[in-house]
Amino acid sequence: MWVYLVAIVAMIGMMYFTSRGQKKQQQERQNLLNAMKPGDSAITAGGLHGVVSEIDTEKGTVILDCEGIYLEFERNSIRSVTPNVAVDAAEETVIEETISEEDTTEE
Repeated sequence: MWVYLVAIVAMIGMMYFTSRGQKKQQQERQNLLNAMKPGDSAITAGGLHGVVSEIDTEKGTVILDCEGIYLEFERNSIRSVTPNVAVDAAEETVIEETISEEDTTEE
């Protein structure tokens, strides 16, 4: 009798911890979709890469810009999102060389 009770408690414990992990993953995914904004890079479940152009929360769709082709997807079909990081203007390093008269006479 005690063996059955221990087995049942162990099964309930495993189900609890498994469902807890799934809820955490679902919450992270929902946060990812809620944080998505135009300009972010996105990858669909089918592997298509694009840039988020528009988000329609009423219809639950996202329009991706795939190199000039605009495609509409369900929000749930977005697998991953990479936030658009604003890049400051790159600093240009100029290297100045002085050419002496000896270098020009060798040619």
